[in-house]
Amino acid sequence: MTTTLITGANKGLGYETARRLIEAGYTVWMGARDETRGRAAAGALGGRFVQLDVTSDDSVAAAVATIEAAGGLDVLINNAGVSGPFAAAEDLTADDAAFVFGTNVLGIVRMTRAFRPMLLRSSEATIVNVTSGMGSFSFVLDPEHIESQIIAPLYQASKSAVTMLTVQYAKAFPEIRINAADPGYTATEFNNNRGPQTVTEGTDAIVELATRRGTGPTGTFINRHGVAPF
Repeated sequence: MTTTLITGANKGLGYETARRLIEAGYTVWMGARDETRGRAAAGALGGRFVQLDVTSDDSVAAAVATIEAAGGLDVLINNAGVSGPFAAAEDLTADDAAFVFGTNVLGIVRMTRAFRPMLLRSSEATIVNVTSGMGSFSFVLDPEHIESQIIAPLYQASKSAVTMLTVQYAKAFPEIRINAADPGYTATEFNNNRGPQTVTEGTDAIVELATRRGTGPTGTFINRHGVAPF
């Protein structure tokens, strides 16, 4: 039985991804910083809760020990993310950037380094990094795409970094299928429930990549419609 860990799984895209994978028969560890909310979410879906703060070395190390002791891991979904302050570009500070990149980018570096040895023992080794079309240079420069109408320098730069990390890790670790998923403009708490897509539609690309059983291409960037432009 495939075992998956999802970071930031107590709500939004992480929660819906967990629901769909559990429904499909996967064993799912639902990571969350807040223990009360995380346990409640896991209990509601029949998942396994693990306390996990991707900005903390100690928290990640404890999660590794917990999941290792329970039998290991096949799929890691790096979903946890923050939007950062809703502020004008001229008001953004270096501390704001450190906060956004600390979760969205450094969190993936920390998780990949920590869980890679465990994943390498799986025949289905997979990493899915949840990025965004807001980090696509093609989309943000194309007036036909909603991403071009939004100015969010720190969040968008962090998601561009996530996509590049995905490509570079895929080249560095060919034993693991490592791909990036763009959920698209989805109505969740993350964006005050704006967006034309349902949360189920928003998890289509994530679930697609997470259920390939360690097969298929690596180093790609997809959305629910197929391969997306960088």
